[in-house]
Amino acid sequence: MKTKLGLLYGGKSAEHDVSLQTALAVIKALDLAKFDIYPIYITKEGSWVNGPKLTEPAKSVEELALSSDKLSSPLSLQAHLTDEDSGSTGYDVIFPLLHGPNGEDGTVQGMLELLNLPYVGNGVLASSAGMDKVIMKNIFAQAGLPQVNYTWFIRSEWENNMETSIQKVEEVCGYPCFVKPANLGSSVGVSKCNTPDELKKAVAEAFQFDRKIIIEEGVIAREVEFGVIGNDTPSCSVAGEIIPKTDFDFYDYSAKYVDGNSAMAIPAEIEESEYKALSKMAITAFKSLDCSGLVRADFFLTKDGKVYINEVNTMPGFTPFSMFPLLWKHTGLEYPQLIEELVKLALERYEEKQQIKYTV
Repeated sequence: MKTKLGLLYGGKSAEHDVSLQTALAVIKALDLAKFDIYPIYITKEGSWVNGPKLTEPAKSVEELALSSDKLSSPLSLQAHLTDEDSGSTGYDVIFPLLHGPNGEDGTVQGMLELLNLPYVGNGVLASSAGMDKVIMKNIFAQAGLPQVNYTWFIRSEWENNMETSIQKVEEVCGYPCFVKPANLGSSVGVSKCNTPDELKKAVAEAFQFDRKIIIEEGVIAREVEFGVIGNDTPSCSVAGEIIPKTDFDFYDYSAKYVDGNSAMAIPAEIEESEYKALSKMAITAFKSLDCSGLVRADFFLTKDGKVYINEVNTMPGFTPFSMFPLLWKHTGLEYPQLIEELVKLALERYEEKQQIKYTV
């Protein structure tokens, strides 16, 4: 029998458009002989629209931005009529293709848990901790993973004690430093700072996207990344590296999605000993956050051999040209097979959870 797969995409997030690109790529890769695909679109305003079963792959992201004339409810996921001929109801599994807040941060995952629906990817804790860079880094520190120096502020703390806060940044991180919204991805709202004035401007920019920001020490290093998939026994891909094509300050949103001023080297040119150490750290990071399904783990590797974990992304870029799928392609798992493996892992995790006893 076919797997009834609900693709959840869009979302009330600055990464809404990136999510649509991801959904289009996944739909084109799925085998319609194996899957019945149902689009579930969340508009930029947060409204939900359940689409009919796809009879052929979508051709553009415009097709996936479903009309809001027929709004639905998140609760309709549990009782959605997926096959009028057979009369069966419900999805076999939901694949959240949501990036950023209100999707990648545990909110949707919590809803799916309450509805008792199988879903691809990380659970509530891993998603929320992985989205909040401050919480994530605190957990990594507890796990003994090396990191660059960092500090963080909520908006009121910064605004009420700006000079003291600047002094703290200079003592802990120094210049250059990087300012980031604590809960966002795709380098949205991220700035590099070399002076107090640049720091003030960068903080004001970051606070447009979140009430909490993180400021990190800047290091000159290679950016090496790994894909991790699995549940209790995760496995690691080959290493990949982000290579700048031209001189630019850092791998920002424009370099990622607009200008094309970066390239990927897969596999990355690193020593076997470095691969073993980094992949072990990637697995440690995965387990420390209690991850499941997939993450991309990002590291800094300096010229003098120092290694720092930067972050993990619990819903990494997922088009065929994104780092995570390319890492697994070079490891031997093609894009369609990667999707099928993640669906399998989701169902395995769901079945395990059904064994938990809820009565005394």
